[in-house]
Amino acid sequence: MANIKSAKKRIKTISRQTARNIRVRGHVKEAEKAFLAAVAEGDQDKAYVAFKLAEKKIMQAAAKGVMHKNTASRTVSRLEKRLNGLRVE
Repeated sequence: MANIKSAKKRIKTISRQTARNIRVRGHVKEAEKAFLAAVAEGDQDKAYVAFKLAEKKIMQAAAKGVMHKNTASRTVSRLEKRLNGLRVE
């Protein structure tokens, strides 16, 4: 256990940041699952709305530093590719 006052403060700060990161990652996963479910159904309108929400959540996670910006862009790109594949069919 930490003895120094600043170390004790860092422990509190880190636990808050960890909780926020877990919460944000959960929102991202939720949005991605909703999008993939809409794609599996083949519903274009529902998939488009779910994609927009997923993109927003992913970019927010990248902005907050929870996810690296390149990882976020790659993830959005892969989701968009699935959306575009749905439109062709």
